[in-house]
Amino acid sequence: MNALSSAVNQACVAATTARSGRFVADDGIRLSYFLWGTTDTQSPVALHHGFAASTETNWIATGVVAALLKAGRSVISIDARGHGQSDKPHNADRYGEARMARDLVGLLDHLDVAEFDLFGYSMGAIVSLIVASADTRLRRLVVGGIGEGVLVTGGVDLRVMNRDAVVAAMLTDDPSTITAPGVPEFRAFAEANGNDLVALGAQASRMFDQAINLKNIAAATLVLAGRRDALAIQPERLAAAIPRGRCIKVPGDHLGAVRQPEFIEAAVEFLGP
Repeated sequence: MNALSSAVNQACVAATTARSGRFVADDGIRLSYFLWGTTDTQSPVALHHGFAASTETNWIATGVVAALLKAGRSVISIDARGHGQSDKPHNADRYGEARMARDLVGLLDHLDVAEFDLFGYSMGAIVSLIVASADTRLRRLVVGGIGEGVLVTGGVDLRVMNRDAVVAAMLTDDPSTITAPGVPEFRAFAEANGNDLVALGAQASRMFDQAINLKNIAAATLVLAGRRDALAIQPERLAAAIPRGRCIKVPGDHLGAVRQPEFIEAAVEFLGP
């Protein structure tokens, strides 16, 4: 069996063994989640995906869930509002990474999780940093696809991913008009995953741009970044700003690094048993 077939097989196994559920956020939005294993005998790893992705595309199809299960971990993953199998309101006031952080905490409370590790990518990494800065139940944290932009613009690097350009790219009827660097790829990614583009435009308009209290993160933290990821330049600066932070660079760009064996291996090893 070649590496691709093995990864697909692992993803299929992971997908069929998940228990799925729905819970209602405090503003009435219905959110879907997936659970592998149990949360009553061991601390789970909670996963939060990136923009225009989902549990399926960010974590199952890449082999991340399968690798965590092979390492003996229980896993919880949420489909963020506007994504995957969760509700997709079109009102921008329902979005933003701070709102998604409340959703994730709400899910962990709903499942009576006493202690957890957390792994977020891109948009999900910003969500994870916000959660980590306030939730004392967190043991270990992995964030991928982000770098010094968190220190400069407060969230996903807005110097590279212009908010207005992303909103326009999600809403246009003519993708050929999208010219901002890096943005056409996100539109293509969003369409390929069957997303509600109006919902994604609403989220893009609320991209986080405030200071995160990184000094308040007590958990051991790993910052993972692809060496060609324009949204994750100088990730070592972000790691240095977190009291117990460290940084590892792996091959790949923003959309590809999460699929690299080095990325998955580093995350799983850091999260441990």
